[in-house]
Amino acid sequence: MKRFWTSVSLAEEENGWGVRLDGRAVRTPARAPLAVPTPALAEAIAAEWAGVEDKVDPRAMPLTGLANAALDRVAPDRHAFAASLTRYAEADLACYRAEGPAGLVRRQAAEWDFLLGWARRRFDVDFAITAGVVHVDQPEATVRRLAAAVAALDPFRLAGLSPLVTIGGSLVAALAVLEEAMLPEAAWVAVSLDERWQLEQWGADAEAQLALDNRRRDFLAAARFLSLLD
Repeated sequence: MKRFWTSVSLAEEENGWGVRLDGRAVRTPARAPLAVPTPALAEAIAAEWAGVEDKVDPRAMPLTGLANAALDRVAPDRHAFAASLTRYAEADLACYRAEGPAGLVRRQAAEWDFLLGWARRRFDVDFAITAGVVHVDQPEATVRRLAAAVAALDPFRLAGLSPLVTIGGSLVAALAVLEEAMLPEAAWVAVSLDERWQLEQWGADAEAQLALDNRRRDFLAAARFLSLLD
């Protein structure tokens, strides 16, 4: 879609803050009015639309995309969406450690022990940690309490949490970012540790580095989306 609008503005709607293009309300792909909970998020989304030069590139408008997801995908069945994320509590990245080499083992411990330690204190849970990739069952209470924390979130926070969980593979890291217990960049360093280690050991592969950079961009965009909900 080519840019067809001249001006971008905000409007306070009955159910939140909307973005207007030449006075016309922006709508989601499902044709719902794009209304978000905070003026800060609306302003950031408006900036994405104002920044379009020629054609709309969804990759350059991550906040708009996450707002669309909150309204079109999450809100119609919030509980089912939350349940899809809580499955990561059963196999969190931070619970699966390398058997070697020693350098990677040390770095995983330094990054991931902090995450699990925070979650232990915050949710009064414990974790089963293993070396290797064979599945290990987590305590039932751990899964239940993390699931309850996710289920309590509204559609916008669930939409923002989703990329953090799926890109990083760690529900714990995503919740730490959501609750501002960890800076987004630090969380990204933790969840991307294995990939970055491989690049360090075997040299930078252009395609692999680009994929990692794209994941980082989407991870940090989701973290920013969450921060704009407060």
